[in-house]
Amino acid sequence: MPESKNSKSKKVFLFLRIAFVLAGIAFGVHWLNTQQAWARLVQIFSCISIVVFAVALAIFTIGHVTVTLRWWLLLRAQAIFIPLSAAVKLYFLGWFYNNFMPGSVGGDLIRAWYVTRHTDKKLEAVLSVFVDRAIGLLTTLIIAAFFYTLFLRPEGRQISFQRPAISFSSLAQYWRFLLVALLVIAALLVTLYMVKPGRALLQKISSSVRLRILNITKKTKTSAILYCKKPLTILQAFVLTVFVQISTITGFWLLGRNLGIEASIKYYYVFFTLVWVIGTVPVSIGGAVVMEGTLAWLFVHFAGVDAESALALALCQRFVWMITSLPGAVIHLVGAHLPADLSLDLPDG
Repeated sequence: MPESKNSKSKKVFLFLRIAFVLAGIAFGVHWLNTQQAWARLVQIFSCISIVVFAVALAIFTIGHVTVTLRWWLLLRAQAIFIPLSAAVKLYFLGWFYNNFMPGSVGGDLIRAWYVTRHTDKKLEAVLSVFVDRAIGLLTTLIIAAFFYTLFLRPEGRQISFQRPAISFSSLAQYWRFLLVALLVIAALLVTLYMVKPGRALLQKISSSVRLRILNITKKTKTSAILYCKKPLTILQAFVLTVFVQISTITGFWLLGRNLGIEASIKYYYVFFTLVWVIGTVPVSIGGAVVMEGTLAWLFVHFAGVDAESALALALCQRFVWMITSLPGAVIHLVGAHLPADLSLDLPDG
């Protein structure tokens, strides 16, 4: 049976995202080699206290459970009464897919798919996942803007991504690497455009992006209508999100202090939240490379942290994320994400 065009476009998106991550890793390794920074990076990691790292892990894990409570409240607002334990399992399952599974199906889609197995209210259940993510992103942006306005803007520190992260003089030493990368990308695009199936595929990708934007717009409208009558639930979700973000970033600040980074915690509140939003753009797998590169760049250029320490902090965040994702693998293997019985949408008690 011939492969569908939709399946082909998904594979192309997946290939491009994996290629982006591999190119970023190759660039990072090349930079460490040219700067002879491996020894310094190993030295920084050797200073990490197991206790401090465990505390950061514990804070992040507790934060995930708290975020699950936010989603659980959104489900209950639509009269979907699944157990909190089931919501926790589904959330960790989605977190595992976000961080470990290089597929076109993200953690939110996995969570949305399996939560419909627990209820007959399919549309409301799926929309709850969408609203949960939207509240998380919006709150993260608000936190970033608040701390930037409160602390960094009065100091005259303006964050602008219009300025290149690397100067042209610095780019000169990477010209071979950049030239090869540009040639590969150009050859791929030209090859696709020269053949009829390739042009059709590019058109399909463009159409897919447009349809995805329209779909998101439609879901936003439907979600707004559904939750308009539940302002208290939205407020509770917002408060929970603020608590989780602040406590999680504080945990990474403790980890940064342990790495020898003297930057004030105010930079953490702005940079981490900003990077978390940027990381949702689906150009890589789980925001890999994009988040690490952006976070390290922000700390180097605006907080005066040396490049090796900033990179170590960014990698520590990734390590914490991956370790806390492992329970999701166990949940998937034992089938704990599936409903234990057939009782659906029954309130507690």
